[in-house]
Amino acid sequence: MKFASGLLLITVMAIAAAWWWLGRAVDMPPSPLGQGEKFQCVSYAPFRRDQSPLDVSLHVDAAQIDDDLTRLAPLTDCVRTYSVDRGLDQIAGIAQRHGLKVLQGLWLGNDPVKNRYQIDTAIALANRYPDVIRAVVVGNEVLLRGELSATDLAAIVRQVKAAVPVPVTYADVWEFWLRNRDLASAADFITIHILPYWEDIPVPADHAAAHVDTIRAKVAAAFPGKEILIGEVGWPSAGRMREQALPSPSNQALALQEVLARARAGQYRVNLIEAFDQPWKRQLEGTAGGRWGLIDADTREPKFVWGQPVSNHPLWRWDAGGGIGFALLVFATALWTQRRYATPPLTAITWLAVTANALIPGVVIGWAIENVPVESLGVGGWTRSLALLAVAVAAPLLGTAALAAGVRPPAFARLLARAPNRPADRLVLALGVVLLALMLLSVQTALGMVFDPRYRDFPFAPLTAATIPFLGLALLRPAGSGSRGIAEVTAAATLALSAIYIVLDETVANWQALWLAAILALTAFVLARSRDGQSS
Repeated sequence: MKFASGLLLITVMAIAAAWWWLGRAVDMPPSPLGQGEKFQCVSYAPFRRDQSPLDVSLHVDAAQIDDDLTRLAPLTDCVRTYSVDRGLDQIAGIAQRHGLKVLQGLWLGNDPVKNRYQIDTAIALANRYPDVIRAVVVGNEVLLRGELSATDLAAIVRQVKAAVPVPVTYADVWEFWLRNRDLASAADFITIHILPYWEDIPVPADHAAAHVDTIRAKVAAAFPGKEILIGEVGWPSAGRMREQALPSPSNQALALQEVLARARAGQYRVNLIEAFDQPWKRQLEGTAGGRWGLIDADTREPKFVWGQPVSNHPLWRWDAGGGIGFALLVFATALWTQRRYATPPLTAITWLAVTANALIPGVVIGWAIENVPVESLGVGGWTRSLALLAVAVAAPLLGTAALAAGVRPPAFARLLARAPNRPADRLVLALGVVLLALMLLSVQTALGMVFDPRYRDFPFAPLTAATIPFLGLALLRPAGSGSRGIAEVTAAATLALSAIYIVLDETVANWQALWLAAILALTAFVLARSRDGQSS
């Protein structure tokens, strides 16, 4: 017991230390804003919770917009909008009451009737509020989406210019301005989007500001005499890595503060994307798409204080406490099972395996719980996330009980056989069900990352907690003498090949991908070790 007690003490200390390290506040550069200074402009959309501009029946209430602008007025002098439908035509009038200026957007697509409504409404607003609307932005990333030609777009820009008393521009990703240079003659100034996270070759957060500076200079050189507005620049606070580009609260704070500092030094205008998180964007762009806001979607509070340290896991003390409690439960499970099955005292190597079941899940389960509400979208997304969390919690407990009882999970063929041929022991049966669930979730994750990876998160935390206990069983408990099952062999091959592809596709710069690939490979090993005729 002294050996086990010592391992438990080490486990508790290690979990606390791991979460202290994960939750430590990261120092930020000095605030780029002077005393009382505000942002030049911030992208604003009023959609909350389940609201979405994709819902044609939605009309945002004026009181909701007023509440948002009340929160934004102390932070910025200007908001940029993107459309005039769904109640967004009210923004200019409400902004006037709050002393805010507006970059008035109108949405263009491939539907001429909808385009006509957007154009006419935006023109009317610009003429009604010429003291509020600084400029009209005719279309947003229309060329990127391929919904209009540059010629047709230029004609619309000129049409709006002739009808309003304010400057007119078009906004798109910077490459599309360089590909369609004739469009510049139609616009009063050029509005470019530079999003280092979404670049074809993603840029890490600590290089984002330099990248923005370089690209702006490149575009300015291509259009001498034209003012260049950076119409969108930002960084997501959550979501999957893209090569070295990691979404996190600290990286968001770092990237934005350094971008604003460079803009101030270079004396160019910047519009940050965006004011509030927009959960609806997750449907189109994954978790990262809904987490670009300076202000949290749920709390309606700023995510960080400019110039102050930022923690990526501000609730780390709760995570540490929960992890320690879980570790205690794992050790208690080992002792209880030993007595329940009247097995000999556990060997040192078995106690080390129990420690792994307590320590590793004790760290990553809190991480997995944090990610559930962030990464889950819709019934399917929530079901998958909760299923991953369930196997992450069940596997360490059942795996520890199996170590103490001296049993292994059954082959899938036995697990799914008719009742008389299934394992009689409830522990073995439960262990098999959890391993089957882990296999299905792992294969679904692996194939998703192979065939449709762009907007998918890496569920490395729950899969790690679920895989490690089965790895211990595979190493410490002898396999059965029967043949390998076809389901296990097929799943193992799928996971192993997928792991290789994920690393090649995501590059070794992406530690989330490397971690997930390693866990998939370990799960493949576990499945490959499985045999028929195991303990019952």
